[in-house]
Parts: sequence; structure tokens; C-alpha cells
Amino acid sequence: MRATFVLGRIAGIRIGVNWSVLVIFALIAAVLAAGRLPADYPGRGWVIYTLVGIGTSVVFFASLLAHELAHAILARRNGVEVDDITLWLLGGVTRMRSEAPTPGAEWRIAGVGPLVSLLLGGVFVLLTWLLHATGASGPLVEGAAWLATINILLAVFNVIPAAPLDGGRLLRSFLWWRTGDRLRATNGAARAGQVFGWLLVGFGLWAFLWSASFSALWLALVGWFLVLAATEEARQARLRELLSGVAVRDTMTRDPVTVPSRETVGEFLSGEALAGRHAAFPVTRDDSGEDGHAVGLLTMDRAERVEQDEQGRTTVGDIMLPLDETQVSRPDEPLSEALTRMTPGPEHRLLVLDDDGHPVGIVSPADVDRTVRRVAADHGGGRG
Repeated sequence: MRATFVLGRIAGIRIGVNWSVLVIFALIAAVLAAGRLPADYPGRGWVIYTLVGIGTSVVFFASLLAHELAHAILARRNGVEVDDITLWLLGGVTRMRSEAPTPGAEWRIAGVGPLVSLLLGGVFVLLTWLLHATGASGPLVEGAAWLATINILLAVFNVIPAAPLDGGRLLRSFLWWRTGDRLRATNGAARAGQVFGWLLVGFGLWAFLWSASFSALWLALVGWFLVLAATEEARQARLRELLSGVAVRDTMTRDPVTVPSRETVGEFLSGEALAGRHAAFPVTRDDSGEDGHAVGLLTMDRAERVEQDEQGRTTVGDIMLPLDETQVSRPDEPLSEALTRMTPGPEHRLLVLDDDGHPVGIVSPADVDRTVRRVAADHGGGRG
């Protein structure tokens, strides 16, 4: 899940938000402000209902962020590097660079998220009681009660033993511990996720046909997402197993064409870009070309979006994706770990740097596909 915009960093972890968050944000605020609050506390005025609805929605997403931050911080403490956190339509996603090193580490990383949600639910239960005891406005009490309920439900839902839920991670860590086989454990958790997802889809569609309730369709949508995510998780596990022992250097396109940051977009489009062989180029700090240190990544898409009359005044450095927003790897990094950071899109290539920060290669989806076919053929030949 890609972030549409970045909010900033917390504890060094980049926090992003996908545009789909606006849908659920508006839905929660509208349901509270136009439905639940006026029904339970009539006559308070639309301004009060709207402010409480929006405020409750904001705090809800802060609760989701706390849940994901707990995963990320504990992952780092267990030796797993974290790329970022993205909030989206169905919750949050913490992107990690590698797998947990042991079943115990995975158990701790997976379990801390629901635990934080449960603790937050308890905090909001206490807050609801305090607001009610002090005679606070009814809509405020209702907002706190809603936050208590939703956080407790979030904790309970997430411990269901089905991938990709946290409970699926807990199940995988248990199976991994029992069998000693991480791939087998992943497949078991993924199958549980697929079964649970299809059950939700079936129940949601049945409930919708019976009651014509929008919430039933939402349940079916969540189930469908679980089916897709569990299937993808199993596929990724098989891919990581296949690529075990393959390094980034065995996959990357070596000695990529580089572009100096001071070069204008016009010069770039009339020079390197004319070859038409590449869609992304490492950007170096100075005019020394391949001897310069990498400072970012330029894609043809970014360059072609510059208006023609601006191309002579706009430099590559003005439009490049900065290095701190570029996915970077080292030649000796296992490809199976590097793949966790690759997502679809022209900007989501891996820029491969040496120890001095010089670009020595680039990994595109085509490079990965080529390596997968080669390794799969080698494995097939070995069995024959």
C-alpha cells in the first residue's frame, strides 16, 4: 500500500497516509455527526455534532497509528529494520525490511499491536466514566465510548488466527516454533486467512441480501481483502524461499547510466533519455557522472511532466526523488529481503549503492522476473 503523502517521522519511522483514509475518515465523522450523536443527544446543534464527529475520527486514526508504531518499535528492538508506516482504508500497514529472526521475536512483534489497542480501549473506558461522572456534554461521552468500543473490537479482531491479521502472525510464530519450518508455517497461516476471509465474504453477502445493510457489504469487502492479502503472503513466502541464497548483485543491472543533479531536464531529455533503454536513472551530486555520490533517483515520468518551456531552467535535482525517499540496497543484501521494499511503480526501483555511496546498480521488476525465471529453471533442472 503506497502513501499518497507523508505526515512526517515518529521515532525515526516515516509515517504516510494513503488517499483512501479520507473515505473512512469522512464515513466515521458522518455516521457520528449525522446519525448516532443526534439520535442519542438531540437538540445540541450541528456544530457540536460535527466537531465531536471529526475529533473522534482523528483520535481513531491516532489509535491506529499507535497500534502500528507498537509493531514498528518492537520490530526494531528485535533486529528488524522498519521502512515506514502507511495508514489506509482498512487500517495500517507497517513495512519491514526482513522477517523476524525467531518465532519468539515474531510472537512479540505481532502481539504488541493488539495489546496496545486493548490498553487504549481501557483508557477510553476510563475516560468515558470520568466524563460521565463530571457531567460532561453527552456527545463527548458518546465519542469516548465509541473510541473505547472500537479499540477493544480492533484488538479482538486482530488476534483472530488468520493471516494477514496479527493473529495470523501469532499462529505462524507458533507453527514455526512447533515445526521449525517458516515456509510451512506461513502457508498454514495463509490458508487460515483465506478460509476466514471467504467466510466473511459469504456472511457479508448473505447479510446484505437479507437486510440490505451497508455494513454487511463492508464486512464482505474486509473478507475479500483478507483473501487477497493471505494469498499474496503465501506467494511472497514461496518467492523468498525460491530466492534464498540469491544476492542483489546477482539481479541488478550493473553500471547504470547516471545523471548529474545540475543537468537541466532539457539536456537530460535530449541526451541520456533518447537511448530509450531505461525508465529510471540514479542522480549524482556533481558533474563527474558515474564517479559522483548518489543523491536521488530520476524517472522518465518525472522528467516528461515538466512543461517544455521550463525544461531549460529546471534541473534534474529540482525534480528527482530524493535519496531519503528512494529504496536503497547494498550489493550483498539478500534479494529476498530487498524485495519487501519493492512496490509497483516507476519510482519504486532499488538503487544499489556501494559502501561509499556510489551507484553500482539498479533493480527493476523486470530484473527480478528474469532472476525468478532463471532460479526456477535451475531448480527444475536439478529435480530432473
